[in-house]
Amino acid sequence: MTTDDLTTTITDLYRSLDDRPAFDAYLHPDLTFWESDADGLLSGLPALDDLRDRRATRATGSAPISVAPEHLRADAWGDTGLVRYVLRARFADTRPDECFRVTDVLRREDGTWRIVHHHAEAVR
Repeated sequence: MTTDDLTTTITDLYRSLDDRPAFDAYLHPDLTFWESDADGLLSGLPALDDLRDRRATRATGSAPISVAPEHLRADAWGDTGLVRYVLRARFADTRPDECFRVTDVLRREDGTWRIVHHHAEAVR
């Protein structure tokens, strides 16, 4: 497998954003993650679900019309991968795009790359 497999994994992840089970299939169940709107390091899919639910209750305005990674850069060392990119959310109304700097650490198990650590920081 090449670094193209890593960037394809990240691109496919965000293509499945509206399908939670499909999106979560790209995540290791024990993943850890930092998010700009979370107080600290979170761990596991239940913590991600809780964060998603809290976001849904405080959402204002329409949902983004697209969320996609840009400027992807990937490296792989055996069964460990690292992908860095900008995640851009675009809106149909007059709101400006929202951008995040993201670093994902992936592990390949049984030929499949899954995210084991995700770090996203809002670009202000």
